[in-house]
Amino acid sequence: MVKIGVFGAGHLGKIHIRLLQEIAGFDLVGFYDPHPETAAAVEREFKIKHFSDPDELMELCDAIDVVTPTHSHYSCMEKALKMSKHVFVEKPLAKTVKEAKALIALTTEADVKVQVGHVERFNPAFIAAKPHFDHPMFIETHRLAQFNPRGTDVPVVLDLMIHDIDIVLAVVKSNIKKISASGASVFSDTPDIANARIEFDNGCVANLTASRMSLKTMRKSRFFQRDAYIAVDFLEKSAEIVRMEDAKEPIDPLAITIDLGAKGTKLILFDKPKVEAINSIGEELRSFLESINENTPTAVTIEEGYDALSVAYQIMDKMKIGLPAGN
Repeated sequence: MVKIGVFGAGHLGKIHIRLLQEIAGFDLVGFYDPHPETAAAVEREFKIKHFSDPDELMELCDAIDVVTPTHSHYSCMEKALKMSKHVFVEKPLAKTVKEAKALIALTTEADVKVQVGHVERFNPAFIAAKPHFDHPMFIETHRLAQFNPRGTDVPVVLDLMIHDIDIVLAVVKSNIKKISASGASVFSDTPDIANARIEFDNGCVANLTASRMSLKTMRKSRFFQRDAYIAVDFLEKSAEIVRMEDAKEPIDPLAITIDLGAKGTKLILFDKPKVEAINSIGEELRSFLESINENTPTAVTIEEGYDALSVAYQIMDKMKIGLPAGN
């Protein structure tokens, strides 16, 4: 059994606590939250011990689950890594790129497992679509949300767009050549709406849009590649693949075809791969447990968390917004 403690018992922290109680192989020691009223309510609801001293909880654990606000990720992880504890940390990895670099060094020195909570990697729609990716050359993502003050402590790029940055980096295996971006603030002190264009050395272009000022919620990505179009709906948990292949005689009169002239006739094929009903957060926590028990790399490594954060900061720099000191 891996003894684990949760740091942060807000909305997402409570979800983690519930799931950790259900996952065989984890022994949930307790949790820490600095807000007395929240701590008391969570302690009653989940029948789990609240530790008023975070160091005491950390001492009793093999691993910790960091679900605190982004600004405290570094201090919490630094202490855990110096104590050689495995760490699961919610995205983004840290508040600044400088902090993320320091955490990589500490992880290497501690020789422990660190997994970053880029949960969309575990979205069943993305998992169903993954086998169909074959060098996408154009990607378009839209992540729109209604206004929620809970996420406004960070720019929309770190709050929402970073999910799609991570997905794009996981799919496109190429170095970035150029980034352009723009954004606007509406209610917050930092941009609430942002658009970024990422160009890769292999010719792929990704267009990312994120907004927390929309009337409707949307989390869709479209991937265009040779002879195929792949649509992933992260919200509705569905995927669709539209493929083209050479038509062979005799052509079914009911088939959907496109005449390309000298290039021949193509068949248009539609496929909706089966999407498993899974809990994405539960799956990422199970994968973290497996990496500890099997001594294998985590599903989303600290280096990948760093890469997503680094690209997010490059986007924000292009938007000419004020960045935290020491980024």
